[in-house]
Amino acid sequence: MFYIYLLTLNNNKQKAIILIKDKVILGIDPGTTVMGYGLIHVKGNKLELITLGVVKLKKLSSHQQKLQKIFKKTLALIDEYKPDELAIEAQFFGKNVQSMLKLGRAQGVAIAAALHRDMDYTEYEPKKIKKAITGNGNASKEQVAAMLKSLIGLKKIPDLLDATDGLAAAVCHAYQRNPVAEKKSYGSWGAFISENPERVKK
Repeated sequence: MFYIYLLTLNNNKQKAIILIKDKVILGIDPGTTVMGYGLIHVKGNKLELITLGVVKLKKLSSHQQKLQKIFKKTLALIDEYKPDELAIEAQFFGKNVQSMLKLGRAQGVAIAAALHRDMDYTEYEPKKIKKAITGNGNASKEQVAAMLKSLIGLKKIPDLLDATDGLAAAVCHAYQRNPVAEKKSYGSWGAFISENPERVKK
């Protein structure tokens, strides 16, 4: 939503001031076994967690069923929470070509769901997401989850870290307006928090 304020000038004329809207961001970590997702509400420089979770796909017998499930779940999340934008983890290059193709389809189906609802989307490489969250592009899933717990006030780290990976994509997207973590690497979590106290949830 856009906020419009009417400012009364000295000559009694009014001037409309439109402030940039706050936004809801959906982050997705695509996968053919588990899809992770997280939603945040961006209010100025503050981030609020809406929800996070996973979609388990392992028990579905065919790849077609998995893609259908991803599409329907992404649509359901969009329809329920009305996000403004989608941030999705980009496909990484690996040795297993078949796995890469399947992962690429999973990512494409999630993007197609966003486009079906006229949403903008942005892809982020895994290293870029990790660097935005922790200051280290080679951080582990556990380190990303631990930092998110401090940054956004997670009460509990989920059992399946695909959920926090999806959340990390959303937080990374929110930080693009003020990408502090991308400009510098940090030797420790303490150093990162010390130089970026505004990014730690009290």
